[in-house]
Amino acid sequence: MKLINELKLKLDHSRQDLLNALSKKIQIPINKIKNFEIVKQGIDARKKPNVVYVYNLAVDVDEKYLFKLKKYDDYFPDHKGLEYKKVKSDFRPVVVGFGPSGMFCALALSKAGLCPIVLEQGKDVDSRKKDVEEFWESGVLNEHSNVQFGEGGAGTFSDGKLNTTLNNDYCKKVINEFILNGANEEIFYKNKAHIGTDYLIKIVKNIRKEIINNGGKIIFNSKMTNFDIKNAQITNVQYFDLLSNTYHNLKTNCLILAIGHSAYDTFKLINNKGVKLHKKPFAIGVRIEQPQKIINFAQYGVCKNLYLPSADYKLVCHLKNGRSVFTFCMCPGGKVVASSSEKNTIVTNGMSNFARDEKNANSAILVNVTPDDFKGDVLSGFELQRKYERLAFEIAGGNYNAPCQTVGEFLGKNVSLPIECSYKPNITMCDISKCLPDFVTESLKEALVIFDKKLKGFANDNNLLIAPETRSSCPVQFDRNENYTCTINGLFAIGEGAGYAGGIVSSAVDGIKCAEKIIFKI
Repeated sequence: MKLINELKLKLDHSRQDLLNALSKKIQIPINKIKNFEIVKQGIDARKKPNVVYVYNLAVDVDEKYLFKLKKYDDYFPDHKGLEYKKVKSDFRPVVVGFGPSGMFCALALSKAGLCPIVLEQGKDVDSRKKDVEEFWESGVLNEHSNVQFGEGGAGTFSDGKLNTTLNNDYCKKVINEFILNGANEEIFYKNKAHIGTDYLIKIVKNIRKEIINNGGKIIFNSKMTNFDIKNAQITNVQYFDLLSNTYHNLKTNCLILAIGHSAYDTFKLINNKGVKLHKKPFAIGVRIEQPQKIINFAQYGVCKNLYLPSADYKLVCHLKNGRSVFTFCMCPGGKVVASSSEKNTIVTNGMSNFARDEKNANSAILVNVTPDDFKGDVLSGFELQRKYERLAFEIAGGNYNAPCQTVGEFLGKNVSLPIECSYKPNITMCDISKCLPDFVTESLKEALVIFDKKLKGFANDNNLLIAPETRSSCPVQFDRNENYTCTINGLFAIGEGAGYAGGIVSSAVDGIKCAEKIIFKI
């Protein structure tokens, strides 16, 4: 096939219109075009409100017309999932954590015949969904089954964004696996593709079934409590069954830590075992919530169009105080969600379903935090996060309400009538600066003014700031080599919790690459 770039069409075009435009561009009759597929679809809104769709297409034509396509690049479609030759090992690898990195690592290992055992302290996704919904409705938190912990990891209750700076065969394989397991095929070609929480819940179950069908095993409600080392080599893993209150041991020479960025007690265990960790920068901030129609108008020049998706944004600024402020995990047509994993703490995040059809948009606004901001041992970054999460719990009433303030009041203006907030269980209107570091408050105030100039309506007085957002990334990084091995033989660390990924796709890719290192070694 040949790749044809930059085909622009009106918003209300049909597939036939797309075929007509392709035929015209390559100057080949429609009946001589054997097949075409969409490689990429984007939106050009530079001349708003005259917004258009932009396509890259792959095309196959009758052989006698191939000479007309010589100037175009070749395109080789790939819609297959992960594939490996079978290998054998005396021990089954043990994967701790069933988020994107652990899930895709286990999937790759299972396809190679290594029959991994996955330990996940949270519940299966259906049971987990009930726990999350109960927390949102009543404020009853399950510390092992929540937005952070459980099947699918933190990404399951998010927007399911597939944004990544990577563009290689590994990313394509991740996308292909999602589609093969139930995702909408448009994620293969849409710019800024997303899956949505409603689809992710189905997809992670299907991937779990595939791992099991390949000989793998997933043990939910199982929390790793220890691991044994002999002659600098992993020999055994201990876990606690949260349902039966019993301890169990697994013999293995291969332990893969895919623990995410919120398993603080597991990081303490790892540090006490002498595994080398480094402090790394992270970020703290708030969630901002705005009417989606304001964002649509700012980005498209129209508040609503049936042929346009809910608009998103990505903003960044560098302040005179040396701090960077940026938006993160923007959720068009979504909700701000309670994401605590420890009792008496408040953590916020964003979520949206595939349709992105809620009336509000939301995004994190984050301020960079450097190791100079958290003096102490290697785990002191976690303590900084927890300090402000606990403060937020206290100032909002101690009932899992989130501290909330209008943008206008936060910036020292007159009291303004707030928009309706999507956060559950509820919000408490108060001074959010009391649960943020001073440098974060000061940086946010300056950045809000700058961002509103870049995107009109972003910081309207009645938009809401919900605090705090603390879990965008992990405050530590494992010391690992090019084979993904840590300072102990047979110990591997992957994904966001390892400090080497930042999102669903990059975490999944990290897990796959680690699995391939293990497969190759065997």
